[in-house]
Amino acid sequence: MSESASSEPKRGSLKTVGIVAAVIALVLVAIGIFTRHRSDTQLATWTTAQSTPTVTVIKPKAEGASDALTLPGNVQAYNSAAIYARTTGYIRKWFVDIGDPVRAGQTLAILDAPEVDQQVAAAQADLQTARANRSLAASTATRWRDLLAKDAVSKQETDEKLGDLAAKSAIANAASANVRRLGALQGFTRLTAPFSGVVTSRSTQVGALVTAGTAASTPLFTIADVNRMRIYVRVPQAYSGQTRQGMHAVLTVPEYPGRDFDVMLTRSANAVDPQSGTVLIELQAPNADRALKAGAYAQVKFPVASGATSEVRLPSSALIIGAKGTQVAVVGPNGKAQLKTITIGRDDGDSVAISAGLTANDRVIDSPPDSLQTGDAVRIAASVAAPSVAARPAAKHAER
Repeated sequence: MSESASSEPKRGSLKTVGIVAAVIALVLVAIGIFTRHRSDTQLATWTTAQSTPTVTVIKPKAEGASDALTLPGNVQAYNSAAIYARTTGYIRKWFVDIGDPVRAGQTLAILDAPEVDQQVAAAQADLQTARANRSLAASTATRWRDLLAKDAVSKQETDEKLGDLAAKSAIANAASANVRRLGALQGFTRLTAPFSGVVTSRSTQVGALVTAGTAASTPLFTIADVNRMRIYVRVPQAYSGQTRQGMHAVLTVPEYPGRDFDVMLTRSANAVDPQSGTVLIELQAPNADRALKAGAYAQVKFPVASGATSEVRLPSSALIIGAKGTQVAVVGPNGKAQLKTITIGRDDGDSVAISAGLTANDRVIDSPPDSLQTGDAVRIAASVAAPSVAARPAAKHAER
């Protein structure tokens, strides 16, 4: 009786342990299922967040009507010539260096060309031989002509002598032309200035070999006439109708802040470049004090009115250049991107004035991702202090 009573508590305790173990196992399984579900939810949320690009939104700056148009210009010398060697030889001596003023016809350098000198001597010897042969043929032809008059020789033989004289005369003329050609080539050993100006480059040294007539030839000197300067400016098509020959404009250069140069429009290409949508014009300015330099960058202000008060300005980094033309990406009311085709009124390099397709109330995406398309969801980055429109760097986007 005592053994049966002691076995009952043992079976009860084992049953309790089994129930507790089962409960613990169920709790562990529930915790695992909950943890996995939570991880899956977090992963899905993170994936969705990563697939939505974060963008920076800028506001276009409204442009008011202006009474002047400022465009970049390129300053060039009125005349500029690169001086090449016309004959192969060695530099014996050079007389001018960069910055030196020169006169028309002034000697810049002298070459030693021994091969040309020998060719000239040989050509002169050939000319003497040809002239001697022509003289002999002339005297022979004269005698045979006299004999023919007396019927002492045949007409055929006389014609042969006259033909030999004509042939020898042609050979002498060719030899004379060759001497003149080589003499001119020999004269090219002295390099001279084609016009008065300033030496802007020198790329030679005494003893250096210069080779003429090859693609690798480099100019020995560059001469520029800087007494008067040409300024080339590309005017947007929208303003080209207001530019005319004879109009004056104001030119400024970085090295002379506060100084204005008066320039006059002298000619226009009268054709729109299909790549840039601009018209190339030329202005000229006197340069008696040599303040303007060839190749310099300048700003030219034209007294023309824009005539458009609805223009807005954006940094060039917001532009999208693709097969559909020039576009910008804006954020719509539903938080999704929308691509808008725009018309550029004026391109100032780091910023552009937009004449159509955009308003000052649009929220424009700056530096949009290349893969962005209309209808894509975007997240707007937190507001930060952004640089002004004019100070933003230009950026190019791949063609879509």
